[in-house]
Amino acid sequence: MALRLLMYIARVYEKILGDKNIYTTRAIPIPRPEFFVLYNGVTPYPEEQILKLSDAFESTGLLGLPEKGAPSLELVVRVLNINEGRNEAIAKKCKTLAGYRAFIGKVREFEKESGDREEAMRKAIRYCRDHDILKEFLEQNGTEVMNMLITEWKTEDALAVRFEEGREEGREEGREDTARNALAKGVPLELIHDITGLDIEKIKNL
Repeated sequence: MALRLLMYIARVYEKILGDKNIYTTRAIPIPRPEFFVLYNGVTPYPEEQILKLSDAFESTGLLGLPEKGAPSLELVVRVLNINEGRNEAIAKKCKTLAGYRAFIGKVREFEKESGDREEAMRKAIRYCRDHDILKEFLEQNGTEVMNMLITEWKTEDALAVRFEEGREEGREEGREDTARNALAKGVPLELIHDITGLDIEKIKNL
């Protein structure tokens, strides 16, 4: 997320500066940024968390550069969990944020009842319009909201599937590594098969 925000802010500054000459010797004033992410996913997440771009930096030890001290480039993101029951003080100060949280909560509630995500979104939009939750926005942008959420949640589903596939690939590689180590120590094939669950032919190929 910190890397994505770094790319976003660079584009924002390009738009702000427009046709100004960035190669001038004079300092060009630019707005000071603050980075926030509002988290409303279903995976448990802390009330607040700080993410840093430098956490993703590769080790510089092999380059002969110091590992300690402030990095030359940093970007700090404050992640706030806005699900129901989290950061209530912030929700109370912002009616729009509270409305958005309530809307997402209703989508999830209706989806549990029906098992149909798109129908749950439609019911949530109707419910919120009827109960004056983001009413004006949903009346004007209901279709766009539907399309946005469908796209966003399909992406989340795809990432979840990819994660599970990655875990399975990792487990397979782990079994193969175990088999190789056992073969190197002269462990019988049948015993390696019992330990790893790999086929005898697969073990022979290894």
